[in-house]
Formats: sequence, structure tokens, C-alpha cells
Amino acid sequence: MPSKQYAFHDGKSGAALAIRVTPRSSANQVDEILNNGAVRVRLTASGNDLEINRALISFLSGVLDIPTSKIEIVAGESGYDKLISILDIDVESVHQLILEHLK
Repeated sequence: MPSKQYAFHDGKSGAALAIRVTPRSSANQVDEILNNGAVRVRLTASGNDLEINRALISFLSGVLDIPTSKIEIVAGESGYDKLISILDIDVESVHQLILEHLK
């Protein structure tokens, strides 16, 4: 199986992560790494963007074992494609934790 390329980026004091959200799923899970390097996250949340965004931040907090206050949606608040800023964690740690939770 060929190795996939991941699009994790060093941030000013943390990491940035591209996310594609799929709402109304049967479970919250890290589903796959897309060809463009974004991470597909499936969420049980449905409804408005605010509810989906809160569910995403809460889920990522658990996956990355960091407080929700360290996670911010910096782009894509009203869509399914989002750019997430994660403070006080390095790219390698994010990469490893995402891979551990990949279904």
C-alpha cells in the first residue's frame, strides 16, 4: 500500500490541521486522510454550524488530549471544510494522535 502524504503544518506556537467534517454520522470518529491531506472527521452532530463546530472542537479535544480552549476554528466556520489551529502541541504529536484514532 503506498504511503499517504499528510498536510500538517507548524504553527506559531502549535499546529494547524485541515479538516473535512461529515455531520449526521453514526459515531464521532477520525475517518480517513483525504488525497488533499485534510482529515475527514465524522460527527453525530446535526443542525446548525455552531452545533457542529462545538462538537468538532470537543471531539478533537478528546483525540488530542488537550483542553478545548487550545483549539480554534480559524477558517471555515460555516462550511464543512475547516482549518483548525491547535495551540501548545507540535505537528508530530498531532500527526501521531490522528493516526492512532484513524478508523
